[in-house]
Amino acid sequence: MNNYNFENLNENKKKFQTEKMKVPAIFFMSEDLIPKDDSFEKLEDIASNQDTLFRNLVAMPDVCSKPGRKNASGTTIVSENYILPQVNDSDPNCGMRLIKTNLTEDNLTSNDIENIFKELVSTVPTKKFVGTKVPFNVVVDICREGTSAIIKHLGIKTKNELENTQDGGNFFGRIMERKDIFDVIPKLYLFFARYRLGILGAAGNHFSDLMKVDEIIDSEIAKKMGIEKGQYLFMIHTGSGILGQYTMYTHTAKKREHLSQALMVTLGKMTFNSRKKETYKKMQQKIKLHMSGEESLLRYDGNGEDGELYMNARAAASNFGTANRAVITHNISETIKKVLGRDPEMDLIYDMPHISISKEEHFGREVFVHRSNTSRAYGPSKMKSHPIYGETGEPVFIPSSMATDAYICVGTDENQDSFFSAPHGTGKGTNDNEKTIANKDDLFAKMKEKNIRLYNAQSSIVINQDSSRYKNIDKVIEGIEANKIAHIVAKMKPVAVIMY
Repeated sequence: MNNYNFENLNENKKKFQTEKMKVPAIFFMSEDLIPKDDSFEKLEDIASNQDTLFRNLVAMPDVCSKPGRKNASGTTIVSENYILPQVNDSDPNCGMRLIKTNLTEDNLTSNDIENIFKELVSTVPTKKFVGTKVPFNVVVDICREGTSAIIKHLGIKTKNELENTQDGGNFFGRIMERKDIFDVIPKLYLFFARYRLGILGAAGNHFSDLMKVDEIIDSEIAKKMGIEKGQYLFMIHTGSGILGQYTMYTHTAKKREHLSQALMVTLGKMTFNSRKKETYKKMQQKIKLHMSGEESLLRYDGNGEDGELYMNARAAASNFGTANRAVITHNISETIKKVLGRDPEMDLIYDMPHISISKEEHFGREVFVHRSNTSRAYGPSKMKSHPIYGETGEPVFIPSSMATDAYICVGTDENQDSFFSAPHGTGKGTNDNEKTIANKDDLFAKMKEKNIRLYNAQSSIVINQDSSRYKNIDKVIEGIEANKIAHIVAKMKPVAVIMY
């Protein structure tokens, strides 16, 4: 276990704490899923540098270290008084959604799927400078009022688009003024965002998958959710695009990964004309200190002006992330109508971020919950305002690689120790049950063998998304049920995949 000692709380839960750590880290996984990278060092550092962390850190089964990140992915970090930008990945509202259709194994042929995806490669691009173009004012409206703005502009007909999106597609919880957006995001970023809707993205494991419901585990909950065996669903995973990344790079201490990012952020800062100049200037001084060697965590006051500015910037960028997935859903629907000549009746099951910071109540306290590649997984009692999920719990989707099963789950009321968090996947690792591959030819052959169609796949590193390079999803699911993180509703099999 990387020379670290654990206290076994049960077979699927470990407590990790060194002398340096102010609070422990709870690993929600069996011993064979424990990461073999520097996740421990990062969590130890996070827990050692702050005296404001609340209760415990959380590591989900997909915990893993990423280059250039101060914190491990697959974690939930909570603070009572501070916002800690560096513990989260730099893509606010990177997230997933799952959409029902009226397409089933009885009314959709193999040729139909081939014809649809040949079109989707163009209409749902992975890496492209211009996607679904919208006016500047629409971008601003998306940021200030959420998904409703793009619904009005494009005439999106997806059922339950707002009702089944976390926070109703608006992370502000109210409609903001245009000047509020200009106070927190440089207009240069908003200008470029005009061209960036409807794009999956080329980073990592972003995808659009056609999934078939293969097995119903809980028939009662599946019926309430409108899920049936043999039904085709679309699962979409995207980030918040350049708007989200550039905005976060502007307001936190993180080195730019590419020259283009560094250039854009520099230009954005030079042209930024916020009314909150003094607050912004103080934030930049903090950022400069942390970029030049300060080892403690950058922190903003949860009740202060810097915290408010940061969270407003984050909410605006997050709104764009959800709107992007709404546009992709719309474009998939329009493509199917064109190819099949019939309406697939897209119906959103749920859209959820897995990179988020939100103010929530846990253990009787108001705290800031930082989820870095973990999903919120509220049980029925915390979802009581929703007509369906108040009975079932909040939907949680757990995919693995492009070629392995994925699961539809719901949150439970017994997941307090993780602050009602769940994994967003299985995480990088090894799966001895899967044949290893060495190149793209091997990958395509393996996908064909599994009867899964892979489209686009232009990237030379798409092989990194092979199933042998991810942890065993059955082991992950076993721990999820055992720890009552979530309850399994149905299992899906991938049928066709678009990925860069």
